Amino acid sequence: MAGKAGTRPQTPRRAEARKPAPAPAGADPRFAHGPLGVLDGDGSLYCSGGLVLECPARSVPDLVEWTLAEARLGGGRLHRSGKDSDPLVVVTAAAAVRLGLPERLEDRRGMRLPEDHKVVRQIGKAEWQLTRRGFGPWARVYRPAKGGDRQCVQLAVLPWGALDSRAWGSAGELPPAELARVLTAYAARVLTPRGSTAVAGLELMTALRPPTRAVRDDATGSWASGPVPGSLTQAFDPAPPEAPDEHPVVAALFPRSHERTAAEVLDEEAYDWLRETDLLTDAECAKPFAVGVDVNTAFLAAANRLVVGLSGPEHVRAPRFDKTVPGSWLVDLSGIELDPRLPSPFTPHGRRPEGPAWYATPTVAYAAELIDAYRLPVELRPIEAFVRREAGPYLDPWYKHLAEAYKQTMADLGVTAELSPRDFLAAMDTHKQSDPGMAAVLSAVKSTVKGGIGKLRERPQGTGYRPGERWPALERPTWRPDIRAAVIAAARVNMHRKLLKTALATQTGPAPAGSVVFGHDALLPIALLSDCAVYPAAGPSPLDVLPYGSDGKPAPGTFRLGVSPGMVKHEGTQPLFWAVELMEQQYNPARHIKGDGAGDEGE
Repeated sequence: MAGKAGTRPQTPRRAEARKPAPAPAGADPRFAHGPLGVLDGDGSLYCSGGLVLECPARSVPDLVEWTLAEARLGGGRLHRSGKDSDPLVVVTAAAAVRLGLPERLEDRRGMRLPEDHKVVRQIGKAEWQLTRRGFGPWARVYRPAKGGDRQCVQLAVLPWGALDSRAWGSAGELPPAELARVLTAYAARVLTPRGSTAVAGLELMTALRPPTRAVRDDATGSWASGPVPGSLTQAFDPAPPEAPDEHPVVAALFPRSHERTAAEVLDEEAYDWLRETDLLTDAECAKPFAVGVDVNTAFLAAANRLVVGLSGPEHVRAPRFDKTVPGSWLVDLSGIELDPRLPSPFTPHGRRPEGPAWYATPTVAYAAELIDAYRLPVELRPIEAFVRREAGPYLDPWYKHLAEAYKQTMADLGVTAELSPRDFLAAMDTHKQSDPGMAAVLSAVKSTVKGGIGKLRERPQGTGYRPGERWPALERPTWRPDIRAAVIAAARVNMHRKLLKTALATQTGPAPAGSVVFGHDALLPIALLSDCAVYPAAGPSPLDVLPYGSDGKPAPGTFRLGVSPGMVKHEGTQPLFWAVELMEQQYNPARHIKGDGAGDEGE
């Protein structure tokens, strides 16, 4: 395999890969070998479909040159006004040695090579550049674009932890051919990996809805950059209650030691609630099991058809609430009384609000829904609001793209929409064992959803940061804590709505009116954690818990077993006494219901 970068590779060969990921029909010939390759120590570059190229490069500059000239790697744009994905070369531990990279990064805080390292110097000498982040686990080596042709290769260094085990499981330990299959599947279904799955989740939003497009001036015939309708086109500072504590708009209003109250900060977070044990009924305590059900990709389901702001915040006083207007509202919801055995839908801890507080539009809209549905003697009177007049379903393409990726990967693991509830539960018991590689893709897809939503409110990083200073993420159009809050609020009220429908379907008495208090026989949860609900049960299966009608179908509006986003799966079962003991010690049984020692923080 000796040779110089830029020489033609020998005839490609095929690796013995398990279920090679096929190249998509009509693939761009520029990217004929797929989006990425995994480089091993002997110079073999494992690509899509089991293809193996022979890479002669023994230095990073030579690898970049060869990749751009010979490898035919990369990915097509997801939107006509978007950008193609740069080729990705994943570097194994043996390949790192071949390229002169150290086995581990000595700078554990900065996680990058020092500027005087020989590899960094080689890159500069060859007139290539690194991004501001330097040469870390994920590095971009580029030259400024010429004539619209982008010259950039992304490198992922496996021995430096490029594939975080929290997102990818043990994928980083797979043989090169199998890892190429796994990463190619993710690239085809989601996006070519680029940093963490959180970064991929955020960049997927931009790839599907780029901020600008080429617009022709009819008068002059020239082309200029114009906004893409429905996209986030510029960065806006948040409203003060939407901003995290470090943000300059907060620093301008409050001293650094000030702890903001509910009337000063928007606190839309996922549930972490457990019922007081003295509110458990005798009938509930007589049941032997605690069964957890978990909503599939709850944040993704919440993003579906969610209208969010596309413009900056506008401050209004004493506004009339309008559920079609995205924003943050200061309103007193403490007058809405619910069954004490249920969590409040308005707070992440599930306790009843104590006075005026800031809420995102989905939360206030749900309050209005409860008032109308149960004829509650409460009137919604917002005190003030920060609203966004320009709005749209910005996340819809993101939802559709990731929902399809999730369902396609589940189908690869033997879990499809056609399965009966019982067959679905049986398939879910073993789905991760059938193909560990696709199980890693599934984990990464779920992490992409959660991480992408989290990145909408990326906080400052690095030891040099001082509270009150701006940080780089604030300059992105996609730094939008209000959108993050709206998604989480929608997920939380979606969960609460299903809790109420389940209670209504299981009690023998009529629906309550004038209050939201259910009969003693209503099925109510004992704990919630993000998208997981734990119920007392007569048997160990979700089928022993979830209500079904006489026709054998799930009761309308309740939790439904199935593979699609928003449906539920079995999270785990434990003895009820185990759950009650945890609750008495103020531990949330939903966090441990899996029984594998892993806490569930939601998908």
